[in-house]
Parts: sequence; structure tokens; C-alpha cells
Amino acid sequence: MVNSKQEKLGRISEVRKNSFIIYFEEQEVIGKLRGSFYEEEADKLPVVGDYVRFIHNPLGDSVIQSVCDRKGLLQRPDQAKTGVMQYMVANVDYCFIVTSLNDDYNYNRIARYASVALQGGAVPVAILTKADLCTNVGRYISEVETISDKIKVHAVSALLNIGMDELKEYFATGKTVCLMGSSGAGKSTLINAIAGEDVMETSAIRESDSKGRHTTTHRQLIKLSNGAFVIDTPGMREIGMAGTEDGIDDTFSDIIELEARCKFRNCRHETEPGCAVKAAIARGELSKKRFMLYMSLGQENTNNYAKKKEISKLAKMYKKGKK
Repeated sequence: MVNSKQEKLGRISEVRKNSFIIYFEEQEVIGKLRGSFYEEEADKLPVVGDYVRFIHNPLGDSVIQSVCDRKGLLQRPDQAKTGVMQYMVANVDYCFIVTSLNDDYNYNRIARYASVALQGGAVPVAILTKADLCTNVGRYISEVETISDKIKVHAVSALLNIGMDELKEYFATGKTVCLMGSSGAGKSTLINAIAGEDVMETSAIRESDSKGRHTTTHRQLIKLSNGAFVIDTPGMREIGMAGTEDGIDDTFSDIIELEARCKFRNCRHETEPGCAVKAAIARGELSKKRFMLYMSLGQENTNNYAKKKEISKLAKMYKKGKK
């Protein structure tokens, strides 16, 4: 029997089908969950970026005992399972929203990622890659900056080392940067440029539609030589909203402030008199496109969260019935 004093602290660097890879003392250890873990809710199970306490077994599989308190958790509704949440990564300081300045660029998608990042306790940082191939970089930077006063924006070219020095501030010792974005947006190339070596496989995009192939097939935590951490994620062209009300409010904080000035507390911003939102749109202080995006994300979040709660309720009833 292994003595409990041998319990160690490590960090989840990869989640596999029936096991976990734990980063511990500059090495990777294979770990499995203690049996009682399977009675926990899904959001209590370890994800990439989690700090865990485990019983170290140098001769075989180590046993994960507990997940340490998180300072944040990035999540989204599982596209394949309506109402079920997908818990992606934990303990992220900065969420790099990587989008290339070609057909991949999508204002609405960046706003979605920003809301997910803010909900999960991370600072959203829009990284506009392949700036060397764009003739109007300034327009894109200005447009992305209107998404939220919380978002930071950088236009870079990893291949030509344009704007890369601006990113160094995010990679301080002990900080964790998570990269999210579409396949072919340049996430792996960006990581390699930051690391100073080829730690991630890269692939070229298709010229016909500016889309890339999935070079990253799973979430993976990498420790850089200076002690910072990077988490790469598989390409996602879409990201849904569920349980992100606070993140949406943070992203669109200017609209939240306007809503507080409306004459009626339950103002729907349609035909009600004294609507501060409609007045701001009429004065040109708020774009109708941005307001419609705010309303759309809010409605999607409400609908998906309601489905999640119903499925969670049914799952608990099923578990209770089995006991």
C-alpha cells in the first residue's frame, strides 16, 4: 500500500481516453483517476491546465486524488450533444484568439471567443496573424477593438517576425496562455515562433478557401524554457454560447451600461419610450450590428443553458434511481 505522504502536486498536460498525462518535475507521468472520481459532476473532472494532487507511482500508473481549486474554466456547449457542456481548459491567464487576416477573419466569432474567455477568468487577446499578407491591417485592428474594452489586439506575422515582440509580455514565468482559433489560422506556427523551436507540427492552408487542416487533434499543455505555459487546442470554426452570461456582459459592458439608463427595467429595446439603447443607436454611438450581435449571443446562451440544466436534472434523477 502506498503511503499518502507520497502525494504530489502536478499539472494536467493532456487528457487521453482512459488516462491523463501529468506534468511533474520536468517529466510526464501517466495517471488515472481514483474510483470515487466517477461519481463527480463532469465539471469536477480534470481538464488540461488543472493542478492535481496524485499518488506518484514511478513503476506504473499514478493515481489522481483530487483537483485543486481553479481560478477559471473555459467551456462551451458540445456541438455534438445538445445541452451538454464541454469543459476545455483551466487556469488560463490569457486566451489568444488566433485568426488569420484572410477568409478566416470573422468579427462575430472573435466576439464569441472573447465572451468565453472572460467567462472563464482569462483576458481575451486577439492575435491577427499573417499580417504580411494584408494590405489594410489597421482597419482590422480598429474593428476588433470595438468588440470590447477588455480585449487586447495584436497584428503579427510569425514567419517574418512582425509584431512578435509585442507578445512577450504575456509569456512571463508561471503564466498560462491558451490558443484558440480555426485550423490554418497559424496557432502552431505562432507557438513554434514563441518557443524558438518546432514544438508543434504545422501545415499549409488551402489556397482555394483559406482553410487549414487539423494539425492539433487534442488539447496539449507545453512548458516553455522560461517557465511560461502554452495550451494549444484543436481548430474550431464555431463556438457556441451556454453558461456565459457574465462573459457576454463583460464583452458588451457598454451596452449593459446603456440598458441601466433605460426608462423601464424590463425594456426590450423595441418600441418602449425612454430607451437609452435605441437613442445611442440613433446618435451613432452604438452600431446596430453590434447590438444585434449582443442580443443574438444572449438568446443563444439562454436557450443552450436551459437545455443543459434540463439534461443535468435528468442525469441526476437517473443516477439517483440506480442507487
